[in-house]
Amino acid sequence: MVERRKELNQRYKRKKKLAKLKGRMSLASTPGDKDLILQKILKISPWWSESATPPQGGKRSAPSPRKPKPATAGPRKKPGA
Repeated sequence: MVERRKELNQRYKRKKKLAKLKGRMSLASTPGDKDLILQKILKISPWWSESATPPQGGKRSAPSPRKPKPATAGPRKKPGA
């Protein structure tokens, strides 16, 4: 179980680091900066491609609002009371 925990911790750390680098890449102004960041990303995750990422940097959109529940008539009364 120790090995599994180590693998999971490495995965979580890699995920955080990739998110950080992707954010930096979206803010990079020069092609040289983008290339340096891309090299770091590919060192961590060789299978990553820029076209595979969502346009908003991987953040999820807000959930759609739910319909309100219909109002009830009040508490139910026990039969025979």
